[in-house]
Amino acid sequence: MVRTACPLDCPDACSLEVTLTLGRITKVDAAPIDEKSNPLTDGWICKKVKHHADRVYSPERIMTPLIRVGSKGSGEFRRATWNEALDLVAAKINTAIAEHGIDSVLPYLYNSSASKLESKYLMTHLFARLGAPDILHTICAATYGAAWDQTFGEMLSIDTLDVVDAKLVVVWGANPAISGTHLLPLLAKVQKAGGKLAVVDPRRTGTASRSDLHLAIRPGTDVVLAYALANEFARTGKVAEGFLAAHTVGSREFLAEARKYSLEDASRICDVPVEQVRELFAMISGSAPAVLRVGYGLERNRNGGSGVLAVLGLWLIAGHFGTQGSGILASASDGFSIDVRASWPNGVARPKRRELNMNHVGRVLRGERDAWPVPAKVLLVQGANPAVTAVDQSGMLAGLSRDEIFTVVHEQVMTDTAKYADVVLPATTHFEVHDLVGSYGSYTAQVIEPVIDRVGESRTNNEFAADLALRLGFGADEFDGSPAAIAARVAGQRGRSVKLREVGTTVQFKDTFPTFDGRKARLFSPDSELPLPKFRETTQKYPLVLISPATSHTINSMFADTDPPRVAISMNPQDAARRNLKDATRVRVHNDSAELEIDLVLDESMRPGVCFIPKGLWLRATRSGLTANAFAPDDLSDLASGACFNDARVEVTVA
Repeated sequence: MVRTACPLDCPDACSLEVTLTLGRITKVDAAPIDEKSNPLTDGWICKKVKHHADRVYSPERIMTPLIRVGSKGSGEFRRATWNEALDLVAAKINTAIAEHGIDSVLPYLYNSSASKLESKYLMTHLFARLGAPDILHTICAATYGAAWDQTFGEMLSIDTLDVVDAKLVVVWGANPAISGTHLLPLLAKVQKAGGKLAVVDPRRTGTASRSDLHLAIRPGTDVVLAYALANEFARTGKVAEGFLAAHTVGSREFLAEARKYSLEDASRICDVPVEQVRELFAMISGSAPAVLRVGYGLERNRNGGSGVLAVLGLWLIAGHFGTQGSGILASASDGFSIDVRASWPNGVARPKRRELNMNHVGRVLRGERDAWPVPAKVLLVQGANPAVTAVDQSGMLAGLSRDEIFTVVHEQVMTDTAKYADVVLPATTHFEVHDLVGSYGSYTAQVIEPVIDRVGESRTNNEFAADLALRLGFGADEFDGSPAAIAARVAGQRGRSVKLREVGTTVQFKDTFPTFDGRKARLFSPDSELPLPKFRETTQKYPLVLISPATSHTINSMFADTDPPRVAISMNPQDAARRNLKDATRVRVHNDSAELEIDLVLDESMRPGVCFIPKGLWLRATRSGLTANAFAPDDLSDLASGACFNDARVEVTVA
């Protein structure tokens, strides 16, 4: 048995113990609880990672470089050598630059489930050196992050392990029953000690089912609920005046805007009983210490920035900071202080790079007028599956289908995006590399080493970048992605404790502060694109809100090839009755952008007016070859131009 750690896109970054039989992974489980492990792991891991070997040895694992021989999307390829494939990729990039300029080369690099050096080291450095467009990661967490930065700057999140000291935890727009599951036992400890758990979420999730209070608000109305609660603090004289005076600026402007909304307004607009709104206010105003766990669900709509800003502002108005078991549990990623970026060469100017919103890459690939100054000619995709995960799925697929664009995909298995590629290159899993694993749920850093030999001819992200860089004219010293070089860089961290911060040393407004002048949080930012939260209602032709949250089966679209969630649309029985729809029948989901046939599941955990298709399904899951993202518009949120997945509107009828 050997030790490693999980870098997948989940807050927990579990410490793992892998059992090998004749050099092959036969079991993945939690590492023993000791001084070398991430304490958050607590001796258990999720079922997804327990079965990760199914993906490592999947029959769809890409074993060699492949070059397309059929039409795009057909999945017809021939085998090639790495040299042949890399020579072809480099030639296409050089031709594109010579004929159309560097902006015709689009690096779609996401790597959210990659370890630190795989994600941040040589591939990002290569395209920065070329001056290629910077495709901004606006598809997830950008709006959330911008709201945090606007309010707190670089102030750190509290430590997840400190939650046990709270008397109240409010989970808003998150579902740790699915992602970040190690929070659940901590919430149970809070409740066992007499504390309370409240959840704000449009559906009765696994977390909400454990709560003392659940508000199933209408998607996109978080800002109204938060403002109304803040206004009630002011109306009842319970604002934390001393805290606001000492630690914030802009509270007067924030509360003036909040005065537009009463608890009754919140009840009407959010479509929840006013008694529940009053109960939530009583909990927040009457319990201390109290923790807010704010999730990414708030940002996935047109009011995403406003929702996050308003909820963060509410916690400041309440003054729930400064003591153990209080504060806001957000992302701990800023606590990872180890620099994993490549060094910029001395004497070389940084090229100015044009920025492209990731949510609008489909527009550029389709060649829409005014979407981009030059035609796209090369698309390189790494650590992403945009055919499934991007908004406006039909538009993205149309772009990926164009023969005018030479597409390269570096991937572990034959994803839907890889099927549209001209060249597919085999990628390693985290079981095959030297690297560092960070966490956005705890303050830990873990060194990992290969636990198995390479599967097939797979290469790491850094090896691919290094080989491509040499063909594009860069030097071997600057681009050394060899296992020995990476191992040497990682070895420098071996003396470092797994703990980047000790538990109990990240109390907000005591150990960590906002990083603005005066170390004060900002409730009003006049220079921002969104100075104050603002509610925007929408009028839509279609009556049902379609949401696509994560499930226990997938991480983004990962694992949907080996253990997909149920392919169905879930709907409240009231909505089904109005449409004369029965459980387990075949229905047609449609709007002006797309339609698909899918099974119907009547589900009382869904609030009326909202339906649900699981996130991450592959195209083959449905007869029409489309999933929930076909209904998601490529509109942008009100801060940092984030994705609006939860602004999808549909109708459901008998198929």
